[in-house]
Amino acid sequence: MSPDTLAAIAAMSVATIATRFAGLIVPAGFARRGRLKAAFEAMPVAVLASIIAPTVLATGWTESIAALITLVVAWRFPLLAVVIVGVLAAAGLRALASLM
Repeated sequence: MSPDTLAAIAAMSVATIATRFAGLIVPAGFARRGRLKAAFEAMPVAVLASIIAPTVLATGWTESIAALITLVVAWRFPLLAVVIVGVLAAAGLRALASLM
């Protein structure tokens, strides 16, 4: 493994541990109003986007199109349906790409 990869893994580990301990340290009523509440509500979406974005942007066209299909489905359907459609779209598009 390269030093950059190890540094990224170490940084993600520290960030994960810090957020877990922050949940124990921050009082329950601390983030009930204002900008801090908005920041806490936006955090899950930001984390999910930071995990998904490199895959969507750095891989081939099949993953990018599958991500777009999944995004469209996510606006209208529950989570289980979105996951199923996303997996089927990725698998189907990869199979289609292998035929080309």
